[in-house]
Amino acid sequence: MIGTIRARHRRCLELEAADGCGSSRPVPPALAWRLSWTPVCGSTEDLLSAALRRHSSGAAGPTAVVAARQRWGRGQASRRWISPAGGVWLSAALPWCERPSAMADPGLAVAEGLARQLERLGVRAELKWPNDLQVGGRKLAGLLPRLLWRGAAVRLARIGVGLNGNNAAPPGAVAVKELLAPARLGTAELTARVLRALDWAVHHADRPEPVRRAAQARLVGLGGVIPWRGESWRVEGLAADGGLMLRRGSVMVVRRRRF
Repeated sequence: MIGTIRARHRRCLELEAADGCGSSRPVPPALAWRLSWTPVCGSTEDLLSAALRRHSSGAAGPTAVVAARQRWGRGQASRRWISPAGGVWLSAALPWCERPSAMADPGLAVAEGLARQLERLGVRAELKWPNDLQVGGRKLAGLLPRLLWRGAAVRLARIGVGLNGNNAAPPGAVAVKELLAPARLGTAELTARVLRALDWAVHHADRPEPVRRAAQARLVGLGGVIPWRGESWRVEGLAADGGLMLRRGSVMVVRRRRF
């Protein structure tokens, strides 16, 4: 399976390069991924943690753990993430910009990178704050971003990705297979596209404002009014760190993600 994913990853890069000929927008290079795949696990997050402990010096480089299915996948606030065979269930460690003041938020960067890959398939995804991509109000993908620190510097970014691909999506969600029908992409192809999304994110890790603007353009409810803490707030946009900016009269607050 790993060989197939690598081949699809290379092919995705070739197609992007061919499509981008003459464009002023460079195609992000592919990272030298250390990949592992398992048919079933409790959680790819746990497998990634074990892999990082084995390489505590950071020598592992970009690392991704992929499972055909998870028994106890988890998302934001440790909520259970249903992860049957056919979807893409992946956890990755990414090299990231070390200076907090100069870095893009990894959640926004990966969301934008994945949305761009989906657009290459003809799927227009929106960002539902804090960590979901959705189509037509139905959840297509979820992200679990974190930063690991060494003192005051960022050591690396971690990201968990769950993408409904060829699996039966749970109620209120949608899968890629439904959006592309009758066409169909294999799970290895979808996994390769997630890796290309991560390539894009790392390539833009030191470009916080372009990443923020691009992700904000996809934000569900931008300019609208939402309830929070018993009051109505207008959604002003996204902060550079991925927070949701809300305004009520002259009061501006930034709502932070909770993990």
